[in-house]
Amino acid sequence: MPKNQLAIWIALLTVIAVAWFYLFYQNWQMTSLPMSEMWMPPSETFAWQWMDFGLTYLMWAVMMAAMMLPSVIPMILVYAKICQQRKQTINPFVPLFSMAYLLVWMVFSIVLTLLQWQMHGLHFLSPMMDNQNEIIAAAIFIFAGIYQFTPLKNSFLQNCRSPMGFLLIEWREGAMGSFQMGLKHGGMCLGCCWAQMMIMFAVGVMNLLGMVLITLLVLIEKVLPMHQQYFSKAVGILFFLWGIWLLQFFDQNRFL
Repeated sequence: MPKNQLAIWIALLTVIAVAWFYLFYQNWQMTSLPMSEMWMPPSETFAWQWMDFGLTYLMWAVMMAAMMLPSVIPMILVYAKICQQRKQTINPFVPLFSMAYLLVWMVFSIVLTLLQWQMHGLHFLSPMMDNQNEIIAAAIFIFAGIYQFTPLKNSFLQNCRSPMGFLLIEWREGAMGSFQMGLKHGGMCLGCCWAQMMIMFAVGVMNLLGMVLITLLVLIEKVLPMHQQYFSKAVGILFFLWGIWLLQFFDQNRFL
């Protein structure tokens, strides 16, 4: 493996490892520390302070980096190879491309933070950030399942599955071009995966198993050949059936 590619691997894996370590540490705090010693989001919207927004945003931003960076490694490596062939260097183009990609998910983390703020205020989420409304959880799963079958999802996914195709169509020269391509690819990945990220509200925001499974789902979807649609459709069916099961579970409990 060329030294430049090895350096990229080390840098990306380091960021991913640090992000997952932070998430595991946060989960350990929530499951091990006394409630008096841990931070929990306020249950009322008016009670939120700037620190609460900041910590919630940090949690989502780290989560997006941990869950999405593994799936973008093939794209970054292909881009680095092309940069090296054309410019004989990968700096500063690859770091700019990667930062622009992450910037998209950092902005999306603001949206997720605001959604969580409102969900706490509506008591859809508990102070431990677990879902406590089966109807909302079911709606999220059903919508995510339906989205897996939409032409929009399929269009975004096809672009994510073809790094070389994306770069041939969207190539831009220079540092600004690197940043623009990173933003464009990040936007396509967001369009592909945003509904899957919403599932964290249904399974519990700090549910580590949920994070791992969604990360694997996103990774598998992106590395499969372009003509393979069965996996995405199977996942869509699973999400939809899970949502229906939650609705039935809610109806059964309501009449007990």
